[in-house]
Amino acid sequence: MELLEAEKTHVYRFGNKSADGNSKMRNLLGGKGANLAEMSSIGIPVPPGFTITTEVCTEYNLLGKDAVVEMIKSEVEASIDNIEKLMESSFGDKENPLLVSVRSGARVSMPGMMDTVLNLGINDEVVVGLAKKTNNEHFAWDSYRRFIQMYGGVVLGMKPASKEDIDPFEEIMENLKGKRGIQLDTEFTVQDLKDLVYDFKEAVKKRTGHHFPSNPWDQLWGAIVAVFNSWNGDRAIYYRNMHGYPEDWGTAVNVQAMVYGNMGDNSGTGVCFTRDAGTGENVFNGEYLINAQGEDVVAGVRTPQQITKLGSQRWAELAKIEETERLEKYPSLEELMPSIYAELNSYQQKLEDHYRDMQDMEFTIQDGKLWILQTRNGKRTGAAMVKIAVDLLKEGKINDKEALLRIEPNKLDELLHPVFDPKALKSAHVIAQGLPASPGAATGKIVFFADEANKFKNSILVRIETSPEDLEGMHIAKGILTARGGMTSHAAVVARGMGKCCVSGAGALKINYKARTLTVDGHEYHEGDWISLNGSTGNIIEGKVATREPELTGEFAEIMELSDKYAVMKVRTNADTPNDARVARSFGAQGIGLTRTEHMFFEVDRIKAMREMILADTVKGRKLALQELLPMQREDFEGIFEAMEGLPVTIRLLDPPLHEFVPHQLATQKELADEMHISLQAVKNKVAELEEFNPMLGHRGCRLGNTYPEITEMQTRAIIEAALNLKEKGMTVVPEIMVPLVGTLKEFEAQEKIIRETANTVFKERNDKVEFLVGTMIEIPRAALMADKIAEKADFFSFGTNDLTQMTFGYSRDDAGKFLPIYIQKGILKVDPFEVLDQEGVGQLVKLGTERGRSVKPNLKVGICGEHGGEPSSVEFCYNTGMNYVSCSPFRVPIARLVSAQAVIKERI
Repeated sequence: MELLEAEKTHVYRFGNKSADGNSKMRNLLGGKGANLAEMSSIGIPVPPGFTITTEVCTEYNLLGKDAVVEMIKSEVEASIDNIEKLMESSFGDKENPLLVSVRSGARVSMPGMMDTVLNLGINDEVVVGLAKKTNNEHFAWDSYRRFIQMYGGVVLGMKPASKEDIDPFEEIMENLKGKRGIQLDTEFTVQDLKDLVYDFKEAVKKRTGHHFPSNPWDQLWGAIVAVFNSWNGDRAIYYRNMHGYPEDWGTAVNVQAMVYGNMGDNSGTGVCFTRDAGTGENVFNGEYLINAQGEDVVAGVRTPQQITKLGSQRWAELAKIEETERLEKYPSLEELMPSIYAELNSYQQKLEDHYRDMQDMEFTIQDGKLWILQTRNGKRTGAAMVKIAVDLLKEGKINDKEALLRIEPNKLDELLHPVFDPKALKSAHVIAQGLPASPGAATGKIVFFADEANKFKNSILVRIETSPEDLEGMHIAKGILTARGGMTSHAAVVARGMGKCCVSGAGALKINYKARTLTVDGHEYHEGDWISLNGSTGNIIEGKVATREPELTGEFAEIMELSDKYAVMKVRTNADTPNDARVARSFGAQGIGLTRTEHMFFEVDRIKAMREMILADTVKGRKLALQELLPMQREDFEGIFEAMEGLPVTIRLLDPPLHEFVPHQLATQKELADEMHISLQAVKNKVAELEEFNPMLGHRGCRLGNTYPEITEMQTRAIIEAALNLKEKGMTVVPEIMVPLVGTLKEFEAQEKIIRETANTVFKERNDKVEFLVGTMIEIPRAALMADKIAEKADFFSFGTNDLTQMTFGYSRDDAGKFLPIYIQKGILKVDPFEVLDQEGVGQLVKLGTERGRSVKPNLKVGICGEHGGEPSSVEFCYNTGMNYVSCSPFRVPIARLVSAQAVIKERI
């Protein structure tokens, strides 16, 4: 890329009700920087500061530290000077010191994934001046202690030596607490804090070999560089990959004047949401701590209190605390500081009205004055996302198009996960109660370390508290349980963003990492023991709890109805059984785009007849075996047609190679030989004969039907007879017969001839008929190139993008897992092309095939039935290509319905 011009602005200021930027500049300023600028402009009390742009991060990754520091040095120095004027204090001054915070801020919210440093600019001399300035020696030394701890971890790499160990600074603090016989950080004396500062600096010297930096400017540049480095830290990379965010976005750096929540009992800090991020309920909520800084709330080291009286009373009910005790020991901010609460309440309403979306805000109360540190569109669960969009629509704050665009398609998946069966919950043994931090139902085996979350197929990650380093394990685990932390702790916020079930702040839990045990009321649970979490109630349950499938109701159903209002492209399902078809129809599927007939042959009562057909040496022998299979196939199709009455059902003829159906184990080969009264050697010979070097490119699909036409005859007869049987019952059936793996027109013509002749025979036998279509899957590149020829005969096309991707890339689906992750890691590919349609390559074949097919037959019905039919970006591509429908698995149908509507709206904007 070209280097930035020297005169380009790299630093944007905000504060004192004015700003250089605004909320529309999030790509340049990051979400946090853009919102700080916007808040400042609309009169929200924001500590002044400046934002270093995301472009500088990109430059840093190209040019390195020295070049970038030189490039932005004068702008940063001038911006610090501006903060000094607004705050009437000086950076590094011994008498009237200014301290700053340094925070990351990508264009999208990535909570906890990158680094933050608070109280920067303090040293042995400044701490004395800060104590005099504030007349609060305890606060000054506490701020110094916190700064060394944060800077040491973020910039100097002072992390735990192993996963069983705790943070090295926390270890020093715990040792001092033990000596002093205290439990809370707030109980440290001034001398304790001075001792901690000394011990912290000694630990840094011992671990790093260098003295802790005392020059404020060295501290500042170290922190800025650390934030840039954190963009390519392990947890940020994992989070980006998880959400599909590009590496080249970069992060901004926000430097802000410090305001202090740890100045005493008239100071505090908190996090709040304008609506419930877990359920979507329209109720202001959040948590705060008195005499604390922001990281205390998020880290979950201290369990915070509720902001509103209603929230506090709900919390007390869950915690089984009487009202008198709640009011005395755990008052809400609304009760403790009513005027501050009223001001905060007015700001939250103003910000939600301004952004027209649920806001996640951070605030600090410094000596009785309220400051808003940041706002952003809040991370939320799938259920909350849907409810908030519908409620905002009903409140008239957004229109129906905006409501649909507010829904993240993949987050709908959370609403389709199984939920606990109410009957099973009645007999469940609840062992402890925590906070319902993120709704859902989770059952799994206990693991205590994030990097071991994949030790079991279903795991529950149990931690004292989580940290950003635990992200990958949190993603893998079925649920998350923490002993500490509130509704706004790291575990809670990240879990809600993932749609992961989470119970936090379960204080009754005693967790021993080294022994790998969880103790509750004297009962000990070990790694590998089963527990269940109810994220909607906060219940922690012993053992497994039965689940049931979810239903499409309430606001979810309203969003689906709204989607249908705009969607043009239909959504079908891939279904091989009547049950799959019924589930998909309940989710709004408008037909079946793919029924795989081969799956029907693997059942115990059918595989024998299938093997007899394969082993037969003559057409007569094969027909006899197929005659056994006919009624079974017919019954299957009747069930599927009935489940999809009145809607089109596309049935793919037999596709996989025959070797998949024969036994490969000696014992089952002997069994088959005995049943068929033939020699074991005859079975072995047939198995060997069917073996292929590359079966995916071998004797399968239409090649089977053309070499063994009796297979196509039997399947066609089963389809047509099933349709006629249901017609006799007064049902409307719309069969579509699909020929797989066609590469030439003659292949299709040969199969079509068999299908139509067989159908006409059945019509004559029954003296009745049904309308049906004969089409083909386009899954071989040659078929896409020859689509105009094939369309002369085919009634419809369905793109089989699984095989089309395989053949276009030359990747074996079964073997690509060995190298695709490395390709993605190295940037050779951005995503797995089997998960997300490759629009540049495979997509061009899809477009070409569609255009060429319709050049011959303008009204040719075109769809897609690969795994891509439920992936959002692929569905949008299908709409833009002009497809009539997409087809996907039953539980992806709502996602495809939504994206189909969003694609229309985006096109019209």
